[in-house]
Amino acid sequence: MDALAGRLASELARLERATLLRQRRVLDSAQGARVREDGSACANFSSNDYLGLANDARLRAAAHAAIDAYGVGAGASPLVSGNLRAHEEAEERFARFVGLPRALLFGSGYAANLGILTALAGPDAEIFSDRLNHACLIDGARLSRAKVTPYAHVDLDDLGAKLAASAAAVRLVASDAVFSMDGDVAPVPELLALCEQYDAWLVLDDAHGIGVLGRDGRGTLSHFAVASPRIVYMATLGKALGGHGAFVCGSGHVVDWLTQRARTYVYSTALPPMCAAVAVAAVDALEGSASPLPALRGNIERFRAACARHQVALEPSFTAIQPIVIGEPGRTLRAAASLRQEGFLVGAIRPPTVPEGTSRLRISISAAHDPADVEALAGVLARAVR
Repeated sequence: MDALAGRLASELARLERATLLRQRRVLDSAQGARVREDGSACANFSSNDYLGLANDARLRAAAHAAIDAYGVGAGASPLVSGNLRAHEEAEERFARFVGLPRALLFGSGYAANLGILTALAGPDAEIFSDRLNHACLIDGARLSRAKVTPYAHVDLDDLGAKLAASAAAVRLVASDAVFSMDGDVAPVPELLALCEQYDAWLVLDDAHGIGVLGRDGRGTLSHFAVASPRIVYMATLGKALGGHGAFVCGSGHVVDWLTQRARTYVYSTALPPMCAAVAVAAVDALEGSASPLPALRGNIERFRAACARHQVALEPSFTAIQPIVIGEPGRTLRAAASLRQEGFLVGAIRPPTVPEGTSRLRISISAAHDPADVEALAGVLARAVR
């Protein structure tokens, strides 16, 4: 044991020397546009709570009502006795919201993508994966035992050539819809056209598009106005929708197959029923007259305009994710620390989350941000980055 522990200690020391050792923050308040850390308040630009729903009164009320009706835990796998009426209602509501035939509730987006890829692919399959995909798509492809073929980021020519060269019996193209560290959007219509041409499934992870893009925040499929029975669509509940869990949507055959063969669904206790009820409340909020979506889109435009005035270089993102690539991990940490001293909490993202040489500040815009904080952040960024 001493040797094993020593090896871990050595590796941890190596990460620290490379300024790649991660540290957890402890917040003393609910998630929101402003939070408390170590006794002081700060404007929170690090969260994926894009719509400000994580502490919304409507979602809290839905959670309380679900606890009163169903208790706290589901108690079992959905295929044993853990599938409650709240889960059924949430699946039906979410399928209608995104315009797909059926939906299936998972415990997390990570679990959902592992379940999709391992259920649809096997040794006779080939999975074509964008090089900047989220870790859950990468890990799901590896676990599937299929041949995994990465293609250059959003490079349709590279993907097309690799699909044309494939002799696999089953082909899947897997891609983030909105890339979590860059904020750019996959060319979904063109990806679908290639899948139609080469008879492939299109697996889309819309964790950062749901609630942000499309009419009423219906996601990337709505943004591009695309639909196809070969699309397998995953969206999370723990980011813009303010809760926890994920849905997979697709044709009836896809959902039925995942129900039978997605191991992360079959062998997991069902999501707490309050999470399903919160998901319904979030969708209701987006479709209601008091939707937070216009405020989010206004703050995104406000932030980009303020950064332009302060000559802060941004990536070409129109989503809630606004990265500033700095490059070196230590310099990125120092910039984030400088921002924190000014009262702004911004994530410093370093390898392996992003490729070597692309460490960055990842700024997340929320509907709940005070416009004054959005404007002020741009000025503070100009000093911190320089």
